[in-house]
Amino acid sequence: MAFNALVPTLEVENMDETIAFYESYLDFKCVSREENHWAFIKKDDVEIMLSSRFNKDEFPKTVFTGGLYIYVDDIDVIWQILKDKVDISYPLENFEYGMREFAIYDNNGYRIQFGQELETN
Repeated sequence: MAFNALVPTLEVENMDETIAFYESYLDFKCVSREENHWAFIKKDDVEIMLSSRFNKDEFPKTVFTGGLYIYVDDIDVIWQILKDKVDISYPLENFEYGMREFAIYDNNGYRIQFGQELETN
């Protein structure tokens, strides 16, 4: 039995604004959409499903306590592109566990982390 892919699904307040954020700042493309019910966005090997809100009465704000962690191949370039354009969760830093990373918040408040393995000499 194989697991073939993991595609996180994020509930969003405004589908158009969310798609515009991911396309404008992160270079994703919307590859499929059903009006304001759901959308499928993709960049390279990273895929995310966006959906309209469920249980909005019970949970008036979007809730996600974790983050989406995206491995990249040129963290410094991505940092330079994003650092003055988006809400930063934590700045670019080298961590003792061998990663160079930073995190931003998307327009819904979801944390998106970007990481690249530090080169070992």
